[in-house]
Amino acid sequence: MDLSESARAVFAVLAAAGSATRPQLASLAGLSKPTVSSAVVELESARLAAHSGTASGGTGRSAAVYGLGPAAGAVLAVDLGPALTRVRGCALDGTLLAQATGAREEAADVVREALAALPADAPLRTVVVAVGDVTAPEQEGAGVRPATAKAGPVFDAMAVALPPGVPVHLENNVNCAALAELHEGAARGRRTFGYLRIGVGIGLGIVVGGEVLRGANGAAGELARLPYPWDDGREPRHEALEEYIGARSLLRRAAEAWPDEDGPAPRTAEQLFALAGEGRGAARAVVGRHATDVGRLAAAVTAVLDPGLIVLGGSTGADPQVLAGVQAELARLSWPTEVVSSTVGDLGTVVGAARLAVSRGVQTVTEAAGAKH
Repeated sequence: MDLSESARAVFAVLAAAGSATRPQLASLAGLSKPTVSSAVVELESARLAAHSGTASGGTGRSAAVYGLGPAAGAVLAVDLGPALTRVRGCALDGTLLAQATGAREEAADVVREALAALPADAPLRTVVVAVGDVTAPEQEGAGVRPATAKAGPVFDAMAVALPPGVPVHLENNVNCAALAELHEGAARGRRTFGYLRIGVGIGLGIVVGGEVLRGANGAAGELARLPYPWDDGREPRHEALEEYIGARSLLRRAAEAWPDEDGPAPRTAEQLFALAGEGRGAARAVVGRHATDVGRLAAAVTAVLDPGLIVLGGSTGADPQVLAGVQAELARLSWPTEVVSSTVGDLGTVVGAARLAVSRGVQTVTEAAGAKH
């Protein structure tokens, strides 16, 4: 496949638009109508674009509408979550083609299920895997793999199901969720914000100028590494802050404070928050203190980034009962910063990974098509 520069530009614009007429493509690509007409002929010949219908113009004339062709292909997004694996297959215009969900330890089978549901004639352009781990910057010719044992073994077990020769990219799961909030969630219309995820672990997705900030080592937003505790006579421990704020310690504190007359202590965060919602005093006190702790973490984020907006996500952070306490503690400790709850929920990571995969897939096609120019 060998395409002109204008054809590659029109392909990228068509993928972003989903469908468009030639005049619309000319406007979006900033090219002349004759140039776009030639580019569309190239793309149709390569089966990268196809006529998909007609649209009536204001003058009463009909214009041909184009969409992506069958050779444009598909991409795969994999969320290797702490309990579940979620997979989505998408066309390069973002259309959902396949999805599958299963247990974390069955990741390879979940990937195979999604791959089997993709159109047989659609080449797989790229795979993006979201992991709860640091993802080091990719180096030319280097095989990708999570940086630590947090996600390494489950990635290895999943990777056997991926077709050989397809580019694989890793991204931190919190960064993926931040992308979902930016484009489809609570941060739409905002160019700079922080996505603060609180659940089993803690993490921060940093978006500046509409782009995720990854850092020199791919470790930007690794809040678990903030020194804690930090006080006279107490030495900070490795990732002790995540241990303190994470869901396991939250449940342990609930068990320690739970009065006998209230029956068994909650075994899951969902049970704890449900009891707090029912007005149970002990549960409300634990959840209230948790909100204060998250508010203090948000104040630390604000002191460094001044993001203007913090989106709260994660299995405990996104609960509506946490929001007011975070807002109050942040207001007490720092300058005015808007705080809202996530609107993309548990699907945020795979949604963001799919958006990144689509972008990478379009890049893969245009770079391959321009290799001889």
